[in-house]
Amino acid sequence: MKKNLLPITAALIMLIPACRNQEQGLTADVEIPVTVEDISLRSIEEYVSTTGTVYPKGEITLKSKITAAYYLEKNPQTGRQWQLGDRIRAGALIARLEDREFVLSIKLETSELNLELAESELKKQESLYEKGGITLKDLKTASINYENAKTTVENARLQLEKTRIVAPIEGVIVELPYYTQGTQVDQGSVIAKIMDYQTMYMNVQLPEKYAGTVKPEQNVKLTNYTIPNDTLYGKVTQISPAINADTRTFQGVITVNNPQLLLRPGMFVKADIVTRRKDSVIVIPRSIILSRQRGKTVFVVDRGLAVERIIETGLENLTEAEVVRGLNRNERIVTSGFETLSNRSKVKIVR
Repeated sequence: MKKNLLPITAALIMLIPACRNQEQGLTADVEIPVTVEDISLRSIEEYVSTTGTVYPKGEITLKSKITAAYYLEKNPQTGRQWQLGDRIRAGALIARLEDREFVLSIKLETSELNLELAESELKKQESLYEKGGITLKDLKTASINYENAKTTVENARLQLEKTRIVAPIEGVIVELPYYTQGTQVDQGSVIAKIMDYQTMYMNVQLPEKYAGTVKPEQNVKLTNYTIPNDTLYGKVTQISPAINADTRTFQGVITVNNPQLLLRPGMFVKADIVTRRKDSVIVIPRSIILSRQRGKTVFVVDRGLAVERIIETGLENLTEAEVVRGLNRNERIVTSGFETLSNRSKVKIVR
C-alpha cells in the first residue's frame, strides 16, 4: 500500500511549484485601471493668497437740510418709485421736500428781477463812462451792485436746492427709509444712502516675507463663496514700505473691478496676488506628485506599462506645479489610480 502512495506523493510535490508559477503569472497579468491626461503646454501662476473685506469706491448719505413735507420721486427707468437696490445716475431726483413758507422766504423771483435791473444799469453806466458822462467811481458802484445782485440770486438758488434731494454720484441705493408721502421730515433726517461699487477696494495685511514679492500693478484674482463660479479681477494699487513691528506685516490696497456688481460692499473675499507667471510650460496637478527617497516622481503610461519618472519642478501654487525636467509634451501622465502602481505595472486606461 505504501509503495502505491509514493508515486502519487511525488506527483503532488511536482504540481505545487507549477501552481505557484501559474498564480504569479496571473498576478503579473492583472491590469490596474488608471486615468490619464495628455501632457500639453500651458500657463502657470505663482501667487500670494490673502483675505479681506471689500468696500465701495464711493458712498454718500443724503439728509434733509430743512424740515418739510416728503415726496418720493419715481425711477425714470422703471416708472415706479425709487426702491432699495435701484441703480441711479448722478443728478437724478430722488425726493422733493415741500415747504411753501421756506420757498417764499427765499424770494428768488425778486432776486432775479433785481439782477436784471442791476445788469441793465451796469450796461448803461458803461456806455456813459465811455462817452465821459460819469466818473469811474459811478461805474464801479454799478459794477458792485451787479455783483451783489448776482450773488443774491446764486444764494437763493442754493437755498431752493434744499427742497430737492438729488444723487450726487452714480451708484446703487442701499438705504431708503420709508416715509409716507406728504409726511413731515425733520432737518437732518436720512433720505437715502448711495454706494458706487462698480469699483471696490480692500485693505490687506501681508506677511513680512512677501515685502519684496508683492508689488503695485500686479494682477489679483478674487473669489467669494457666494459666487463660486465667478472670478473677479483687480490690481495691487498701493503697498506700504513700512513693516508693523507688532504683527510683522505690511499694508496693501487692492482695487477690484466689479462691473456686474457680483461683489457686495462688506463681503469677505479671498485674493490671490499673481507674483510670477510662466507661459507655454508643462504643468501637472500637484496631487499626483509622489515623494520618494530619490526625489519627486510621477507615473506615465508607455505601451501599456506604468513607468515611474523622476521629475524636477519649477513654479508651484496650491494646485499645480511646473515640470522643468523629466516629462515631455504629448506623453500620457497618470492622474488617478497611481496610488497602487509600481514601476512597469500593467495598466488599463479607463478614461
